[in-house]
Amino acid sequence: MKPLPTLRLELITALAIVFAGAFVVGSIGIAIMLPLFESVWVTALYIFLLLVGELAIFSVFGRSLVQKRILDPIDKLVEGAEAVARGELERRLPAGETREIQQLSDALNRMAERLIADQALLSANIRSLDETNQLLTEARDAMVHAEKLASAGRLAAGIAHEIGNPLGAILGYIGLARRTADDRAKDLLDSAEREARRIDRIVHGLLDYSRPRDARIRPLDINAVVNETVELLSTQGKFSNLHTTLDLGATLPLVECDPYQLQQVLVNLFMNAADATEGVAEPAVRLRTLVRKARYRPKLVARRKDDPPTVNYAHRRRFWSPPPHGDPAPAGADVIEINVEDNGPGIPEDLLSQIFEPFVTTKEPGKGTGLGLAVCQRLIDAMGGVIRADNQESGGAAFTIVLPAANGAGVQATI
Repeated sequence: MKPLPTLRLELITALAIVFAGAFVVGSIGIAIMLPLFESVWVTALYIFLLLVGELAIFSVFGRSLVQKRILDPIDKLVEGAEAVARGELERRLPAGETREIQQLSDALNRMAERLIADQALLSANIRSLDETNQLLTEARDAMVHAEKLASAGRLAAGIAHEIGNPLGAILGYIGLARRTADDRAKDLLDSAEREARRIDRIVHGLLDYSRPRDARIRPLDINAVVNETVELLSTQGKFSNLHTTLDLGATLPLVECDPYQLQQVLVNLFMNAADATEGVAEPAVRLRTLVRKARYRPKLVARRKDDPPTVNYAHRRRFWSPPPHGDPAPAGADVIEINVEDNGPGIPEDLLSQIFEPFVTTKEPGKGTGLGLAVCQRLIDAMGGVIRADNQESGGAAFTIVLPAANGAGVQATI
């Protein structure tokens, strides 16, 4: 590649050519015209006009030369540097026609490329820190949740054991007393037995929560379990007025789970929907199944307006919001989603974050123990899935179960 001339040499050469040209033109003009004039004043005037003309020509051509060789390249450099300063790092300065301009242009281009590389490295480091902080936050939350579950389980097991034995004896005594009781006493004994049976159901709920039986995992069709559950519940009078809508995916992958435990979860959700829609003019529940790709959406807050567009420093400001639960599968893998929605009043906002905790319930005292959803969560966890609760924009509660697909196998849905 031919080396470029220096700007100093270009400028000196150009000025020298202009001066030399002006001198030659002036000398020739004077030599030709001088013999034609006899008066000294006329000669002087002619020389003065000739010099003024030469200076004008020199100024026009000199300015054009300086504009082309110096000012225009410098203007382009300034414009490119300002663009890079505004964040347009992909902007590149044009090649110069002189060595100094070319060197300056190359230096600014290298600076922009270095900024891009440093920003990419910084963004990668920030993402790594974000992921690490997210994992640490989830691990901490998982440990706290596991400890709460273990404590509640131990407490529940102890209570169930201590209550179970005397409760069995009470039921036995009630049965013996009924044999010799009159009609009025039998009515009282029936009421006592009903309450004792309710305590027995609470005890069994505690046992289910503290020691859930081992899940018998096998590949199955989710839609088949849904249809069996709806058919089972349709024979119960409690669901006779509940309008049930099924929106089942046409082709869903198989899912590794326990059909009986999944049915127990669905029954619990349907029963909650039936309780929540009592008093509603047209009680309805909608169940939908679909397949989608797993996704994970960590959420950072406290972003500032002066942060670079591709970098987030929120992790350094310690303003993590509670991260949403990710799907129980790697991003991009197939997961099956089951949605159960009702048109009841929904879940109170102050209970949403703790609705799956033991003994938390929206029902009136005496109508619920607050163990049903806690058991549902433990059963879904045992299947490797997640269950979430939310409120619909139109009103009503919405429960979502997400289960990983089994090896991507697909079956024709049973609708």
